[in-house]
Amino acid sequence: MTELILARHGETAWNVERVFRGRADVNLNEVGVTQAELLGKHLSQWQLEAIYSSPLKRALDTANTVARCQKLAVHIADGLTDFDYGEWQSLPEQEVKRLYPALLNEWHSNPQRVKMPEGESLEDVRRRAIDVVDGILARYHGNVLLVSHRVVIKVLVCHLLGLDNSHFWNIRQDVCGITVFDCMDGRFILISHNDTSHLRELQKSVLADF
Repeated sequence: MTELILARHGETAWNVERVFRGRADVNLNEVGVTQAELLGKHLSQWQLEAIYSSPLKRALDTANTVARCQKLAVHIADGLTDFDYGEWQSLPEQEVKRLYPALLNEWHSNPQRVKMPEGESLEDVRRRAIDVVDGILARYHGNVLLVSHRVVIKVLVCHLLGLDNSHFWNIRQDVCGITVFDCMDGRFILISHNDTSHLRELQKSVLADF
């Protein structure tokens, strides 16, 4: 049996400011660094067989913090990189509302139908992320951590639960939240979702789903 642990990276300034990140290589902010340290401390109770990460710095720094506690190297997986928002990337949400009101409404109402201008669709994300998971399941039989991004993890959770991308907004994944699946005999069993209990000592309000 393989246990997949999906973790979102720690907080960045663009999460707080509600700026669309995508492939922009945004650093963790001070809170995000602390969140990554708390994630590493929490996961030190688990014996991880491998750690995989998006190549973007906010995810990779989070993964490397966990890896130091586990004395493991981090494998970079391009399939775990963030959603390509195309023309939305680096824009504040308010600016996207002004420039792309119809598309933003469709994104919130029917995300499975949206392909970002000069960017990706959720189906594009699903295909590349599933390739990473399939490779991991073929190689490992223990606990494997995947550090990625909000959109990628939400799409993966939908897929592993047998849901299509229309359920994207029914899933929430907070910064440094953990979602765990047992993978056994071709079935994916959800053990826990969006666990942020390891962050309680920060006494910080949870950001909106952005």
